[in-house]
Amino acid sequence: METGSMDTTGNTATEPVWTGLPRGLLRMRRLLMVVWLGLLTIAVGLLFWLFAGPPWAAFALLPLALLAWGWRMLGRNWQSWRYAERVDDLLISKGVLWREETVVPYGRMQLVEVTSGPVERHFGLASVQLHTAAAATDARIPGLDPAEAERLRDRLTELGEARSAGL
Repeated sequence: METGSMDTTGNTATEPVWTGLPRGLLRMRRLLMVVWLGLLTIAVGLLFWLFAGPPWAAFALLPLALLAWGWRMLGRNWQSWRYAERVDDLLISKGVLWREETVVPYGRMQLVEVTSGPVERHFGLASVQLHTAAAATDARIPGLDPAEAERLRDRLTELGEARSAGL
């Protein structure tokens, strides 16, 4: 029984070459989580201290427990994101519990844009947003190095124009 497709030389076809996201995205997300949950911890602690008494201020440890759990989950989520450029399409894979793999054919791309909000710019990151005729296949690759995001945008636009010209 055959486990993979064969190429013209009789070898089993290779898997796509996956590219992961830069570590800067993980650092940005973790820092944002620490800031927000840190503020929540302080607020919960003060409110319980003032209105219920010092023993109840221990409930401020709950956001810290959430921080410990979230730290690990953000790492797992970051590791799950990857993309691969193939001959006819772009693959985007993400998700820990629910894996999602999106296939975007180059010929179906209508718009490829690079976006970078203020927080992303501060961390030197940008996102690539792909728009297609079918909204269900729109895809996004977050947290890329701006130079890589621009290279990917230019390459995808070039491939999209070449493929759509043949339709």
